[in-house]
Amino acid sequence: QLQACGGGLVQAGGSLRLSCAASERTFSRNTMAWFRQAPGKEREFVAAHRRGNNRSYYGDSVRGRFTISRDNAKNTVYLQMNSLQPEDTAVYSCAGGNTILSETRNARGYDSWGQGTLVTVSS
Repeated sequence: QLQACGGGLVQAGGSLRLSCAASERTFSRNTMAWFRQAPGKEREFVAAHRRGNNRSYYGDSVRGRFTISRDNAKNTVYLQMNSLQPEDTAVYSCAGGNTILSETRNARGYDSWGQGTLVTVSS
């Protein structure tokens, strides 16, 4: 239902764009999001876009550097990552769900998950 791609190895300060292609059913959910999990750490909210209010939400550690967007014609959500730092190294996963506003940043609100794509940032 969700297929993420675009990860890879990049030097600190570089950029990457992740893509996540969704089935029409999944893409119709009110919220599409990205989460990440670094080795030995808990899963972390990265970004989300809510269809209803057409607003984007970001985790504190990525705000101002990452941008989430969605292409409704392609049923695809993107994550543009700029000014990458070694601490951004993680497996990035996309997710879809019919979340309530207050749960936008909570992984429990999402019922459709793609396999992750690894992003490695070297110093």
